Amino acid sequence: MKIRKLALYSTILSVGLWGNLAQAQSSPEVKASGKEVRKEPSHATSKNGHGAKARKAAQIRKPVSGGEEALIVTGTHSTNRKARQSTSPITVLSSATLRRSGMLNLADALTRTYPSINISTMGNDAGALTSFIRMRGLNPNEVLVLVDGKRRHTTANINADAGPNFGATPVDLNMLPSNMIDHIEILEDGAAAMYGSDAIAGVVNIITKKQDHGASMSAQTGANAYNGDGWQYQLNADGGTKLGKDGFLHIGAQIYHTDHFVTNTVDNRLAGYVPAGAANELYTGSVKVPKNSNKIMSTPEETRENLGINFGKDITEDLSFYGQVTYAHRHAEAYENYRVPSGTSASNPVVFPYGYSPLETIDENDYAATLGLKGGRVFGFDWDLSTTWGEDLDKITVQNTTNPNMYAATGYTPTTVRASNFRMAQWTNNLDFRRNFRIANAVPVTVAFGGEHRLEQYTILAGEPASYEYGGTSALAGLTPQDAGKWDRDIWAGYLDGDFHPLKNWDLDFAGRFEHYTDVGNTENGKVSTRYDFTRRIGVRATISNGFRAPTMAEQHYSAINVGPTSVLGLLPVSSEAARATGASPLKPERSTSASGGIVLEPIDGFHIETDVYQINIRDRVVQGGNVTGPTAIAALSSLGVSLPALTQLSENAVQTYYFTNGASTRTQGLDIKADYMVRMHRYGNVTLSMALDLNRTRLTHNGMSSSGSPLLNAQNIAYLTTGFPRSKIILNAYWTLGNWDVNLRQTRYGETVGMMTYQDWTPTAAICPIDGKQLQQSSTCFAQFKNTPRWLTDLEVGYRISPRWHIAVGANNIFNIRPRKLPAELNQLGGNPYDTFSSQVPMTGGYYYGRVNLTL
Repeated sequence: MKIRKLALYSTILSVGLWGNLAQAQSSPEVKASGKEVRKEPSHATSKNGHGAKARKAAQIRKPVSGGEEALIVTGTHSTNRKARQSTSPITVLSSATLRRSGMLNLADALTRTYPSINISTMGNDAGALTSFIRMRGLNPNEVLVLVDGKRRHTTANINADAGPNFGATPVDLNMLPSNMIDHIEILEDGAAAMYGSDAIAGVVNIITKKQDHGASMSAQTGANAYNGDGWQYQLNADGGTKLGKDGFLHIGAQIYHTDHFVTNTVDNRLAGYVPAGAANELYTGSVKVPKNSNKIMSTPEETRENLGINFGKDITEDLSFYGQVTYAHRHAEAYENYRVPSGTSASNPVVFPYGYSPLETIDENDYAATLGLKGGRVFGFDWDLSTTWGEDLDKITVQNTTNPNMYAATGYTPTTVRASNFRMAQWTNNLDFRRNFRIANAVPVTVAFGGEHRLEQYTILAGEPASYEYGGTSALAGLTPQDAGKWDRDIWAGYLDGDFHPLKNWDLDFAGRFEHYTDVGNTENGKVSTRYDFTRRIGVRATISNGFRAPTMAEQHYSAINVGPTSVLGLLPVSSEAARATGASPLKPERSTSASGGIVLEPIDGFHIETDVYQINIRDRVVQGGNVTGPTAIAALSSLGVSLPALTQLSENAVQTYYFTNGASTRTQGLDIKADYMVRMHRYGNVTLSMALDLNRTRLTHNGMSSSGSPLLNAQNIAYLTTGFPRSKIILNAYWTLGNWDVNLRQTRYGETVGMMTYQDWTPTAAICPIDGKQLQQSSTCFAQFKNTPRWLTDLEVGYRISPRWHIAVGANNIFNIRPRKLPAELNQLGGNPYDTFSSQVPMTGGYYYGRVNLTL
């Protein structure tokens, strides 16, 4: 049976039961074998106000502490499930767990506390200015992010550089106010049949605080002690109050700042010009150059302000409204490769006589607003009607730069210029229904169905003329009027979900979803999940599903020209005539087939073990393709109206174009193991022990062919997809509390990553690639395999509660200053890139020390 028929079969099965449901009696309880029997909130019985109270209880929750298990809302339409009772594997991370990570950014906190999520060593160009998480080794676009169950809008800033994040415009987790988070539910399974596009690797559902009382404040600061830079701080506060007699209002705000962290390097282009006794400067002839002038391998400087507001109130006994507003502003600056005095700045010695380091900057405004109504008594169904508008606005600027060809022709060049503006907007409207029944007064079932409409808009504005004329500014040429445009599409979706308990210990869940995209057509997706509990200590579960990811608006329409010191790289819009002339075709949705199975154990009371295996097959993956160089590339750029006078200084082979294409199929296989146990030592306190392991491997199963008959992906591109993610990652955590003291110790082991690296200009000229006969540094077929060997990181935090209101903590992440393995000289680009940029292994920043103060009112 083809997996694409799952949606049809599951829908037929659910609808086939519909006639019985109409005559079935409502069930006040949903029983799960070996599980707590919990009364289901029913809005149909609201004469005494129980319906309104149930909705209020769902809105105003007790915060999830590190030691208690929460009721989950992700991956199920039931209202009485806990994570360990779930049919699909779900991990719950409390706000306390995230805080003890010591990290100030949400994306970084997730990588420290959850093994299946990692981030690359460093972002490139404008991609360094946005947070990109990878889950289970897949692209950031293949992770769906929800906020309180509602789809979150994505960033407008695309990662257009080659690498594992190529083409990504994901949800930027760092633009959410972290102090508004109550807990995070991570669904470790494909869920497109429930939530639609993007839920291939899994779903991250961020549950925000909705308390109607109390307040808390926090301040933290720290720095990369071994480097003496990368200083950070954050201040936040949040609190709740009643909104009338039966409502709530919860507000949180956060301020965050970090300085640059810069890896100490020496630019190879300046080698041999260090005179004796020169401690702080390098010299090229009579021109002095700052030491460590190439700061390309660094983290951005960033200042960010976040705000979040949640509210809810009963209108009647059977009707309530709710809403949420989030806003964030960011200014960030990332270093680009240093321009030496003898190179591009030679034509404007008055402006930068000693060379310069361009800065790519972003000024970003990100906001979202949700309004909704909840109620009951519509044929006995609970219902939820909501509308969400989300928008991300980015202005990309290049500072400390020049347009060298403009200066040569006119005697003028700007040093700060706006390169582009991006806008991504998403308007999502949902109507959901849910009801509990008993079939033949014996089989409990929860039926849910609903519809969704989503409008997506994507806009590109051209940069200032000086940013793209005469070949454009160094580091980042501005987008041209030919690149600019405004595009939109509509998405219509409907779903049906049936959760059945045929036997006391057996749960069956069927889901089907249909979606129509006005630009890429229709998709049908289905999911079947089941769980059986043999006893209260042993349960098994399994899921099979198919899914999809529609190509983003950015993947279909974005284009750009990147002018480096010795090369020009042009990304063509896949929908353009220029791209079609080099072999492009319209993008199709990615399609996935997922299967997982696992066992849930509790050998002794309080000792929990979950083991799940999974496989994710993806076909038609959107990857980089159509790479052409020389006259063909020049002609394609010229047809777009791009002027490249810099070609007079470059060889034809230094000009390259490419585009997005459905060019690959992959298979990802893995194993997740989670375990936890609390050791009660009485007078010596309690120790909560936990272990989380992810084993992960991705293989290429199909490599598409270009119009010229050559493979779309070379060895380097294949490595980005398959071996840039750790082969394994294990997190061992011990949290000890004794009186007013608390100590958190975490050991994390990152497995091996493998990159296929490009040979650099200082590779011996006698070395020839046996495949294409070119010198290694000029070859696009010969690469050097580089292995980042496994690394252990040790994190420690010690806290003390001064009073019931005050708590202080000091900590160190990566105490022993473990860094990635360094590249040999022949693989280190310009001498300023000592690490594999694309490896999602240990961070390059080394040891980080911090202090934190918390106040609870």
